[in-house]
Amino acid sequence: MSYKKILTIQDISCVGQCSLTVALPVISACGIETCVLPSAVLSTHTAGFKGYTFRDLTEDMPKINEHWAKENIKFDAIYTGYLGSTKQIDYVKDIFKSALKDCGKKIVDPAMADGGNLYPGFDQEFVEAMKTLCTEADYIIPNITEACFLTDTEYKTVYDKDYIDEILSKLTDMGCKNIIFTGISYREGYTGVVVFENNQYSYYEHQLLPNSCHGTGDIYASAFVGAFLRGKTAFEAAKIAADYSLECIKATAEEENHWYGAKFEPVLYKLIEMVNN
Repeated sequence: MSYKKILTIQDISCVGQCSLTVALPVISACGIETCVLPSAVLSTHTAGFKGYTFRDLTEDMPKINEHWAKENIKFDAIYTGYLGSTKQIDYVKDIFKSALKDCGKKIVDPAMADGGNLYPGFDQEFVEAMKTLCTEADYIIPNITEACFLTDTEYKTVYDKDYIDEILSKLTDMGCKNIIFTGISYREGYTGVVVFENNQYSYYEHQLLPNSCHGTGDIYASAFVGAFLRGKTAFEAAKIAADYSLECIKATAEEENHWYGAKFEPVLYKLIEMVNN
């Protein structure tokens, strides 16, 4: 298999085990050359820390892209995570056009919401912009809250397969091609991921652990991207990402007061084993 190179675009929290500090090591562990474009630099992530610093790098993004164009730097895939503004979404679209190889993959994690609510600082204008980015992507990786905002669907915590099928139908009607739909639970004590690819539905169910960790969405998306680019099918990659995320949550539960992230590093070897099997 050829040695592939990916670009991931998202913020970097210097402390906090999320965004680029997750994506870079996780995708690299899958054997993929991982290049980064930070959209912002924060001293810590914003969930639980107070007084964090924030430096917006929006205006650096087109300059970096211009340099890559001059150097003829191209990527086999571009994977986006947390983007801080509609302007950044516009710049990402430009990067898709100029920096992606022919037949390269565009993978979008529309990281903007959870638990029925948008993240602080986001509004409907951002949601509308994210819709346009998702329709350009080859694969999107939304959680149920993000999918509801993307499709103007009422958010529910109790639902059945018909509800999920309705959301999937709305996503495809708006132009989304392939969907890795995370956090889908059809029965108590279990959750899973729906893979909707080429209009075919498949579902991988796994145990729902009682403890949750900040940043597991980033871990999941990065593990999916790494496994997928290593040649796994979308369903195989979705399963690997789910299994690895569970291992990270289990490892985190063993340590008291590790509240700010998930201990993904001690179990990276398990991801490497999964990808190479």
